[in-house]
Amino acid sequence: MSRTSKVHTPKPFEVNDAQAIKTLIAEHPLATWINYSERGIVINHIPFVFHSNVGDQGVLRGHIAKANSVWHDLEEECLTAAVFQGPQTYISPSWYVSKAEHGKVVPTWNYMVVHVHGQQRFITDPKWILEQLNSLTDQQEKTHLQPWNVADAPETYTQRLLKGIVGVEITITKIDATWKTSQNKSKQDQQSVIRALQSVGSDQAKEMAIAIKTNGQKFKVLPNRN
Repeated sequence: MSRTSKVHTPKPFEVNDAQAIKTLIAEHPLATWINYSERGIVINHIPFVFHSNVGDQGVLRGHIAKANSVWHDLEEECLTAAVFQGPQTYISPSWYVSKAEHGKVVPTWNYMVVHVHGQQRFITDPKWILEQLNSLTDQQEKTHLQPWNVADAPETYTQRLLKGIVGVEITITKIDATWKTSQNKSKQDQQSVIRALQSVGSDQAKEMAIAIKTNGQKFKVLPNRN
């Protein structure tokens, strides 16, 4: 397969803000990683770290268990895609103030998603894999009061685990980002949706309320530190 298609995104929902895209990947790093092999479509779910300062458009780096056959089944440096799903939630038409005015409203689903396309390679160098583990751990532990570090584990134990891991690097060739956060609705409808989402109270609803309020620039609910 030599071509990749562009995700269908209506103009109001297109996102080209590099920092916003980087933030979503950092806050929602677990990707749906999609490949195609002789056995058919292969889907895995792994967390990635986005290194935006490497190459023309950046790279994604992650790791898989060596027991995962995907690294044997795929050609070296084949095309791949990783999908990062941010906040997403159902939007009820009963939340719109315009419902009482004309009734021309229907249910919809708001979401924030990033599709990353690129060429991947698998890496068995223990030093590279250890560096990737440190990057991923630091990214996820940074909000904790007592962050855990890879070096906290006994070195002999870590070295043994490294033998069972394979690194994954995706050199990015294209990024498509879609923020469907009620941009096509009136300010009055946006405000009523924000209030409704806040009353729902789930993390997804709270994050979407923040995204609508900030036009997609922010969405993170501050975590409880532990």
